[in-house]
Amino acid sequence: MSELFIETRGHGPRHFVLLHGWAMHGGIFAPLTAALARHATVHVVDLPGHGHSRDSTLPLEPAACAAAVAAATPPATWLGWSLGGLVALAGALEHPQQVEALVMTCALPCFVRKPGWSCGMAPEVFATFGRELDGDYHATLDRFLALEAMGSEHARHEMRRLREDVFARGEPDKRVLKEGLAVLEGTDLRARLPELTRPGAWIAGARDRLIPWRAMQWSAEQVGGTFTRIDHAGHAPFIGFVDEVAAAIAAVTPGTRRKQA
Repeated sequence: MSELFIETRGHGPRHFVLLHGWAMHGGIFAPLTAALARHATVHVVDLPGHGHSRDSTLPLEPAACAAAVAAATPPATWLGWSLGGLVALAGALEHPQQVEALVMTCALPCFVRKPGWSCGMAPEVFATFGRELDGDYHATLDRFLALEAMGSEHARHEMRRLREDVFARGEPDKRVLKEGLAVLEGTDLRARLPELTRPGAWIAGARDRLIPWRAMQWSAEQVGGTFTRIDHAGHAPFIGFVDEVAAAIAAVTPGTRRKQA
């Protein structure tokens, strides 16, 4: 089994683990990594099938990924964005000794609408993306990137950054992309939220077209976590609103200083 690629930046006794979203890689966190690395040690993960972990045989399943990351990094604050949020949440549940605090960024314990859960995306969206990956692969990814940037006050800048970064470490494996869609569609960790023992921050974009901010607020309330809504942000707030994201992280990691302008 190939190991996951984990890049370590910065220095200091406080550690962070950053976990990216579907179809991306750890490089997408560059603005946030730079901000955190000024005063902490940051471990930026490429999940299986993505980026420099493209050849990893580890399944893209939250518990499996969390176990691999926990074995390869020191105790840290885990930040998960979108799909990476499920990995971070699984880590906090299964490896609390390794997860000092949890930061969920535009991520939910359940991404898909279900009876009694109107939040999240319709299951048909995942089915459509899965079918289209077999056709025009690049156009399908581009449509997903457009959804991630849509609504943000800095949508053009974020879309340009997402497009530049998506293939910067090679093309993600199509098989793993489908696996990721299945994970997003099939994972539901809502019932396990009361098991969380670590402090948590839930960071939402008010203009996010994929994740309703009210669902993130509900999730934060279930665990007594802090909730931050960035009013002009979409699904990738750490690109255009890095100061706001860093400040929200500092609320649960008091030893972390906010990036200075």
